[in-house]
Amino acid sequence: MSAPVKALPAVDLDARWALHPQVALRPESFGALLYHFGTRKLSFLKNRTIVAIVESFPQHPDMKSAISAAGIDQSARAPYVRALATLADSKMITKL
Repeated sequence: MSAPVKALPAVDLDARWALHPQVALRPESFGALLYHFGTRKLSFLKNRTIVAIVESFPQHPDMKSAISAAGIDQSARAPYVRALATLADSKMITKL
């Protein structure tokens, strides 16, 4: 019997998002490192498109616009939304 899969909370695509104020993003050759100074959690972003989306949050009125600006169309959006939901669940990004 397999362990139950934890469902991620829904992420609000129509809200404005930002890096959590206690999170630092450091670009790396593989993507980026995110470090949360409050929780002391370290995350590795190995997808450069996710890095670009997170870095572009200040230029967009909502997450949906940031995803679209990265060239992700509606049919390919699901894995990116899941990744961003994971970042939101771990408090690396926050809704404004």
